[in-house]
Amino acid sequence: MNQVRKKVTPFDAFLVALMVVLSCIFIYPLLNMLALSFSNSQDLKSLPVYLWPIGFSLESYKALLSDNRILLYYWNTIQYAAVGTVIMLLCTSLMAYPLSIRALRGRRTISILLTITMFFGGGLIPYYVTIMRLKLIDTFWVMVLPGAISAYNVIVFKTFFMSIPEALSESAFLDGAGHFRVLFQIVLPLSKAVLATFALFSIVGYWNDYMTALLYLRDDSKYPIQLLMRRLLVLMDYKDATTAQLLKDYRQISSRTTKAAATIITVVPILCIYPFMQKHFAKGVLVGSVKA
Repeated sequence: MNQVRKKVTPFDAFLVALMVVLSCIFIYPLLNMLALSFSNSQDLKSLPVYLWPIGFSLESYKALLSDNRILLYYWNTIQYAAVGTVIMLLCTSLMAYPLSIRALRGRRTISILLTITMFFGGGLIPYYVTIMRLKLIDTFWVMVLPGAISAYNVIVFKTFFMSIPEALSESAFLDGAGHFRVLFQIVLPLSKAVLATFALFSIVGYWNDYMTALLYLRDDSKYPIQLLMRRLLVLMDYKDATTAQLLKDYRQISSRTTKAAATIITVVPILCIYPFMQKHFAKGVLVGSVKA
């Protein structure tokens, strides 16, 4: 049976060309950084790096990976991202589910109060005082609890939950199920798209967060990987322990290749997460714009 081919319009061709151009713009900095990280430091003095390494050297990676702090900071960041994401999804679901029940009294008032928090905040000093009084300073939980819930996430989750047919929950209630069972056995299994999308957002957010650690952590052993990146890229404070001696021994290593290698080491794990959540991402990211 012959299939009817869709006619390619000039607008379709324009969109494809635009996507290609934008993809190149977004991908080029990463490829340039990757090429720079593998380049030979001596050759960089005379030749610019674009998409291909100038010479080839792994000394920057050897110097960085020889420092045990990187593995420690990686482990800290993985813990913050994993625990924080689980807590965020749980708390957001528990708050969004009651708001999605139309019979709940005061639902509209609570939604308005949530919306107000998206436009007004108390400021950094009251926030810091609150964290201090809760005795969260320099603890693991200061990295995960303050960001456990946000008004935007609750509103999007509520919108998605309201799109699930009420007949499913009503039939469960008739069989004797309670709200917790309906949430965890019916609503959440049908919400994989929004859960995967916001899990991805949360993981990326925790992975890239350095300001929280900079403000509230005092113990170096609790630092995330991004604080190490900040020292390396901004403050140039990478002069202690083993790495100082390594960088002194590898005199051909420049600060440019070291910074590039540190950037690649930091971003590669988070890039590997996207392919596993891609099928849910397109659907989940548009949830909030479908139904208010």
